Amino acid sequence: MYKALQYPFDPQMILKKRRSIKKELLAGTNNFIDKKIAVLGGSTTHDIISIAELFLLNCGIRPTFYESEFGQWWQDAMFCPQELYEFSPDVIFIHTSSRNITKFPAISDSDEQTDKLLNEEFVRFESAWQALKNKFGSVIIIQNNFELPYFRLLGNSDASNRRGHTNFINRLNMKFADYAAANSGFYINDINYLSADYGLSRWSAPFYWHMYKYCLALDAIPEFSFNLASIIKSVYGKNKKALALDLDNTLWGGVVGDDGVEGIEIGHETSMGQVYSEFQKYLKDISSIGITLNVNSKNEHENAIAGLNHPEGTLKPEDFIVIKANWESKDRNLSAIAGELNIGTDSIVFVDDNPAERAMVTASHPETEAPDIGSPEDYIGILDRSRFFEVTELTGDDVKRNEMYRQNAARAAEQTQFADYGEYLLSLDMKAVIRDFEPVYIPRIAQLTNKSNQFNLTTLRISESEMENISKDDKYIRLYGKLSDKYGDNGVITVVIGEKENDKLHIRLWLMSCRVLKRDMELAMLDSLVGAAKAQGIKKLYGYYYKTAKNAMVKDFYGTLGFKKLSETESSSEWELDISGYQNKNKVIEVEN
Repeated sequence: MYKALQYPFDPQMILKKRRSIKKELLAGTNNFIDKKIAVLGGSTTHDIISIAELFLLNCGIRPTFYESEFGQWWQDAMFCPQELYEFSPDVIFIHTSSRNITKFPAISDSDEQTDKLLNEEFVRFESAWQALKNKFGSVIIIQNNFELPYFRLLGNSDASNRRGHTNFINRLNMKFADYAAANSGFYINDINYLSADYGLSRWSAPFYWHMYKYCLALDAIPEFSFNLASIIKSVYGKNKKALALDLDNTLWGGVVGDDGVEGIEIGHETSMGQVYSEFQKYLKDISSIGITLNVNSKNEHENAIAGLNHPEGTLKPEDFIVIKANWESKDRNLSAIAGELNIGTDSIVFVDDNPAERAMVTASHPETEAPDIGSPEDYIGILDRSRFFEVTELTGDDVKRNEMYRQNAARAAEQTQFADYGEYLLSLDMKAVIRDFEPVYIPRIAQLTNKSNQFNLTTLRISESEMENISKDDKYIRLYGKLSDKYGDNGVITVVIGEKENDKLHIRLWLMSCRVLKRDMELAMLDSLVGAAKAQGIKKLYGYYYKTAKNAMVKDFYGTLGFKKLSETESSSEWELDISGYQNKNKVIEVEN
């Protein structure tokens, strides 16, 4: 991770050194996913594009941009110039602001006239969004909402009077929010919040509009671009998945081994105790959206547990999935945590008040984020504004993820009691549901394609709206798989998409969540895929492996299933399976098709 792009960053330095930063980012890795982003602007957008590019590169997305002419956002959306059509974007970002509202209500307008004006303004934007969807199908659309007005003609009543600009903008923002909630693949870039956080007077300084036609201050562009990039990286599965947390002077004040449980600061008796309590409450809330909490602390295990059991603490030992409280180096503990969670170290955020420990971890794991969290009262603000866990889709499986990890720990403990692995699998009493895609699971299926990296044969990234189109297309055979056992339900954990060509089926996507590895779910999926293929006259399956930095574990996956290798290069391979005499392979999972 490029440190200069880590929050809190220096906006002037980023603006000044953007070219050299870009050069370093491009030289650092080849493991990018490529995305085409069209920017339709209601104001000047060039600097926003150049800075957003840096933040996207930093999280593994290499963008190519289309930029509309100044102020031509609506015309480009409605009438689609040939250049935009040929560009065929993956993402369309509409950069508008309060300066692009065509007409505010007059003081003499009635409530009915004001409401009519509000609806007309919303319909103008809605028609643009719909036109883009009609032209580009499953494209992702990101739309700014509106910052509050630079001045309030009616003073404080500007917010309550229906003719006030503040009231009008607030109601228009709610209409945008309602549209986003009802339409997949449509996301709000919340400049209403950003401008308030930055400082509305500085954000909307008229000088930048009249001099450069910027709708925001120049120094605010890095913050704006970072926020925009956070939405895009979340859509494409680049969010972090876990926190590895220090204890002493991070979750509480003081050193539990020296001060004893009664001597650490947590709770409402002291001002600093209140700060740490608020931070623990924030972390508890983070875990509710599926982010796993883990401990990485130099401590005696007993002391760590005692500190976590402090009666004033919000977080208890059971809130953590992995607890590494020992005298090992924290970089080793981080590797161990990643191994037990079965995720990459690039999916973990390491939180420690000690800069030396952060430096040691990032020296061994440069792909791990270890933010400078500042003073205890800054911890929440730094983590929140670092956008590690940006939510674009929140599924039921996300909410249940921590419980699923706990269930996996119970399974691992039981496995040690069996000498025969097959007997262990049978003891789990596993049941699977394997079916064609169903609308209720489309968000989770799309999310899996953008998150799964290790067990992913082709790493094809598909948005929710694109997945909806695939689910309705007869040229595909589609399967999702859910797996449950005596410990609980893992939810939707595997997806296969095959494209039909006469009597052949080309497997374009096969992925599985790492939390169900080595449970024979892949065999159950193959059995179901062969059954579905035979029912449609398919005689041969063709599988493809495309090498990435993370999916080496499935390099020979098709070979283990009985496929014949047709070709192989350093970065890919092609496999074939004649299914005429196929015999089912799954022996341990009861499948409902």
